[in-house]
Amino acid sequence: MKKSFKALNIKCGGCANTVKESLRENFGEVEVDLEQDPRVVTLEITDEEHEKLFRKKMRGLGYPMDDEILGTFRATGLKAKSFVSCAVGKMNQE
Repeated sequence: MKKSFKALNIKCGGCANTVKESLRENFGEVEVDLEQDPRVVTLEITDEEHEKLFRKKMRGLGYPMDDEILGTFRATGLKAKSFVSCAVGKMNQE
């Protein structure tokens, strides 16, 4: 079933491109709505384990969900990671 999640640290098309490309293999087509804040990521989720995998992959890219409880140190580290993911996404767009 299609499910939507509110993700933090997604700022631009470069971030969206990284998310889409990084998740495509496990989740198929991924939509990222850059008009809402926090950004909304919509994709096909089959079960609870699939959702856990999605959340883990998003954290790995520096884009946690807005319902996750993060300490200041962890949140700062993820924000830094998201800058790298964004830069990679921008380079891959061109």
